Amino acid sequence: MVAGWRLIPYIAATLVIVPIGVVISSLFTSTSDIWQHLIDHTLPLLLINTLWLTLGVLLGTGFLGISLAWLIAIYEFPGRRFFTWALLLPMAIPAYVTAFVALGLFDFTGPVQTALRGWLESDLHGFPEIRGRTGVIIVMTLAFYPYVYLLARNAFVSQGKRSLEVAQSLGFTQRTGFYKVALPMARPWIAGGLMLVLMETLADFGTVAVFNYDTFTTAIYKAWFSLFSLPAASQLASLLVIIVFVIIVLEQHFRARMRYAENRKSPRADRIQLTGKQKWIALSFVMTVWCFAFLLPLLQLLHWAIQSIALGFDLERYLEFLLHSLTLSSLAVLIICTTITMIVYAARRFPGRSMEFAVRTATIGYALPGTVLAIGIFIPLAWLENLLSEWALTLFQLETGLLIQGTIIVMLLAYLIRFMAVSHYPIHGAMQRITPSIEEAAMGMGLYGWTLLRRIHLPVLKSGIFTGATLVFVDVMKEMPITLMTRPFGWDTLAVRVYEMTSEGAWEQAAVPAVTLILAGLLPILFFMRQTEN
Repeated sequence: MVAGWRLIPYIAATLVIVPIGVVISSLFTSTSDIWQHLIDHTLPLLLINTLWLTLGVLLGTGFLGISLAWLIAIYEFPGRRFFTWALLLPMAIPAYVTAFVALGLFDFTGPVQTALRGWLESDLHGFPEIRGRTGVIIVMTLAFYPYVYLLARNAFVSQGKRSLEVAQSLGFTQRTGFYKVALPMARPWIAGGLMLVLMETLADFGTVAVFNYDTFTTAIYKAWFSLFSLPAASQLASLLVIIVFVIIVLEQHFRARMRYAENRKSPRADRIQLTGKQKWIALSFVMTVWCFAFLLPLLQLLHWAIQSIALGFDLERYLEFLLHSLTLSSLAVLIICTTITMIVYAARRFPGRSMEFAVRTATIGYALPGTVLAIGIFIPLAWLENLLSEWALTLFQLETGLLIQGTIIVMLLAYLIRFMAVSHYPIHGAMQRITPSIEEAAMGMGLYGWTLLRRIHLPVLKSGIFTGATLVFVDVMKEMPITLMTRPFGWDTLAVRVYEMTSEGAWEQAAVPAVTLILAGLLPILFFMRQTEN
């Protein structure tokens, strides 16, 4: 049984390594005519589009996340307590939902431009083009800034206004003190938030697909499903994997060279009171961001949903979409949280460098785009299934058909690989509450293995498991590319339905599943943000 516990993290790490290795190995296969066409005509555009998109989103989320975090953490103004947690609500709205709301509102035929043309009696030649690079960057900035805001706010809260007092004692103004003292001290947290934004931007498929903005993720999907070339899709995916891992290595290298310390957390009431115009400027800025990132999309979706239901609503069909989404999310939660609990327990019982490496490898899947994982899992499973079919035909004269492909097994395996990291952090954090002396006392009473885990660890891990389960549930509900590329025939989910409707420009019909997705994500986000409100 001891050997069994030791093997669990290594098995999980192998599940992650296999699809990565399969995708990268495709670089060494002979290129087809399709791949040569991609190199000659498509690849340069993909690189340029991806570069500009990531730079724009990083700059936008950095500006919004840091400025909002600084205002909320350091200053006191009307509405601050509400916006402390409300600014995180855009996390409940998938980026691709914000994308089609933006197009529905601000496109040429949308209500905003239509109303302005009627009011101004002009063709609005100078109105910004929403269907372009700028539109994609703005939408993704509004969707992803909470990652930077959350981590930066935690860093600034720990500093309080003491950082400004230190800066003022050195002769700096408040503004200079922010740039010279507070911002450098918060750099590791901000870098962590920007890293998450970068991974989400590179992995995004739905938003860029809605805008018809070609990046690596859309090219992978088109190569597989439009050009019917799995090798070309795999080679494109391998390039994206290399880019992602270069970024991860560089980020870890620079982080390892940084050393920051914070002796104590600043008192909650230690904030600077804004007065006069300053407090209303601060409130206006925060309110504007929140309205465009959350309130406006939600209200527009509710309006469209009501219209869609009034014109005719196939309740039975949408209940089927909801059932599929809930089933996949529930199964994913059960599999992922059980696996991570066993991994964390094994790492605790058998520490060592090899074990630490296995755990880290098993939890890097979140950095892999869903399109890459879909490719990396499909290829080895197809090979395995063909091998099993040959054996069955040779040994038993049986034609097995598709045993694995075309089932939800492929989807659940991809979810496991990608979202293990999501549940690992809260469960691992909860494990740290159990001291070695407690374990030693339990083992002295004859508790080992499953009994030790069930009697001692699980009661303490309960809160961490619940946290990980809710985060995984929300992420799987919103996940699009894996579901879209690996789902069995007829297994459409809410996320897939949103994609199908938005690809046809049917915004109203996409609103009902979109609202359902948002409601699924709102409750856990509200719960957890209330726990951390300052």
